[in-house]
Amino acid sequence: MNEGPSLIDTDVHNAVGDLIPYLPKAWHAQWKRSSVGIGGFYTSPVSVSRSDAVPDRGGAPGGDPEFMIKDHLDRYGIDYAILTGSNILAISLHPDPDYANAVVAACNDCTIETWLKVTPRFKGSVFVNASDPAEAATEIRRVGGHPDMVQVILTSAARMPYGQRFYHPIYEAAQEMGLPVAIHPGAEGRGVSGAPTPSGYPTRYMEWHNILPINYMAHINSLVCEGVFEKFPRLTFVAIEGGIAWLPHLMWRMDKNYKGLRDSTPWLKRLPSEYIVDHVRLTTQPIEEPKNPEHLVQIFQMIQAEKTVMFSSDYPHWDNDNPSLALPRMPKSMKRRILAGTAAELYGLDRKPEERQSEDRLRGEPMAPVAAFHAAGGEEEE
Repeated sequence: MNEGPSLIDTDVHNAVGDLIPYLPKAWHAQWKRSSVGIGGFYTSPVSVSRSDAVPDRGGAPGGDPEFMIKDHLDRYGIDYAILTGSNILAISLHPDPDYANAVVAACNDCTIETWLKVTPRFKGSVFVNASDPAEAATEIRRVGGHPDMVQVILTSAARMPYGQRFYHPIYEAAQEMGLPVAIHPGAEGRGVSGAPTPSGYPTRYMEWHNILPINYMAHINSLVCEGVFEKFPRLTFVAIEGGIAWLPHLMWRMDKNYKGLRDSTPWLKRLPSEYIVDHVRLTTQPIEEPKNPEHLVQIFQMIQAEKTVMFSSDYPHWDNDNPSLALPRMPKSMKRRILAGTAAELYGLDRKPEERQSEDRLRGEPMAPVAAFHAAGGEEEE
C-alpha cells in the first residue's frame, strides 16, 4: 500500500560547482574573475554554512551529492530534498542581463547533469534571471519540463514588488509548465535591488537578518493586490525561509483594508486572505520559537498551516533545523501535512522514491529520466 512520503525537505542548498563547462566561452573570463559578481554589506559572523557539513572529500558544504545523501537525507529519513542552490540567486541583481541569463542557464544544466541524475530523491529548482522576464520565461520552458525540476526559484530581493505586471511572463510560463514559483532571501540590499528595508540600510548582519520578513510581506501583498492569482489561477507562490508568524497580521490587515478600499482592486473577487491560503506556501525554517510553544501552534491554526506550511531544514547553513526537533507539539494531522503532505501535493511527489522506482521497473521505463530528457531535446519523453 502506498502511504506516500513521510518527510520532504523544501529548502536544501546544493553548491552546483564549476559552471565553466556549461557557460558559453564568451563568459568564461567574467565567471572566473567575479562569479556572480554582486557585492554585499552583510556577512554572518558565524559563517553561512556549518563547518561539520564539509564533505569527506573536501570542498564546499553542500557540494557533494553523495555526502549530502549520507549526512542529511539518510540521517533524518528524508524522502525528497528540494534543491535551492547556493550563492546563485543574486545573479538576478546583476546589471548585465545577458551575463545573468547565461549563468542561470548554465546553473540549470549543471544541476541536471551533476545532481538530479544521482538519486530520484533530489528534485531541482529552475533558476531564472527575474530582471529579464521574457528570457526567464524562455528558460522555464527550456528546462521546466524535466521530470525532476519541480519549481521556479527567484531571489526575494528585487527592483520592484513581484506582483507587478513586469514579472507576469514568468508566472505565465510557470503556470504553463505546472511549476510553482518560489523566492529565497539572502541578496537584500545587493546589486540593482533597493535598500533592504523601507527605512534604508541596517548597520550589521543581525539587524539585516532580523528584518527579512518585511520583504516577504511586500511581495505577497503585491501578488494579491495586483491580481496575479486571478490572472494565473493555477499558480502557487512559495515563500522560502521568510518566517511564518507575520502572516496572520498581514492577512488581517489586508482583509480589513479590502472592505473599505476594494474599488481600487476591482479584479479581486475574494478576500485577500483567501487568495493567500489557496496560493501561498511558507516553509518552516527559521521557525519562530516563542517561550510558550502553544502560541506558535495557535499561529499555525490562524493560517491553516496544514495547507500553507511545509517543512524545510535550510541544510547546510548555520541555523539549519533538525526535522525531529524543529516543530512543537501539535495535532498529528497538521504535523503530517507540514512534514510531507502539502509538499507532496505541490511538487507531485505522492510516492516514496523506492515506490516510484519499483513502478518504473514494472512498466519497463528507464530509471534515470535525464537521458531521455536530453535525447528529446529538452522535453520529457512521452
